[in-house]
Amino acid sequence: MATPAAADTARFVERFGSALTAAGLPRLPARVFACLLADEDGRMTAAELGGALEVSAASVSGAVRYLQQVRMIHREREPGSRRDVYVVADDAWHDTMISAGQVYGPLRAVLAEGVAAVGGRRTPAGERLALSADFLDFLTTELEEVARRWEKRRAQLAEQPAG
Repeated sequence: MATPAAADTARFVERFGSALTAAGLPRLPARVFACLLADEDGRMTAAELGGALEVSAASVSGAVRYLQQVRMIHREREPGSRRDVYVVADDAWHDTMISAGQVYGPLRAVLAEGVAAVGGRRTPAGERLALSADFLDFLTTELEEVARRWEKRRAQLAEQPAG
């Protein structure tokens, strides 16, 4: 029988997983991410995730593969074992949002090539592509600034007494 705390955690996982799904994340990866965030040490095997979420190991495999690709979690080998453990960073949101900036470079490069391919910036399509590339440049710069501000804020939070 589940303890009241375990039942509360399970409800949180489902509610947060649903919120992430509504925000655009696929359903099972959203639930896996929520489960790892709510886990005491943020580390679980595929079998543990499957048991907690009542899904198959194959389903968990696809979900963790997706989450690794988008850098929301990473995989580690359990010491002295051949088992993989999936880990969410304590500061997962920072890591996820900042790593998104790494995705923009290749997209921006292709968009810039596309400007010339459609006749240059003076064409409606060229202007649209150039504006998209400009936006990705802007977003990358802003994310770098947000990361700097967050590091400062996180340090301030660490100095505050727990309460």
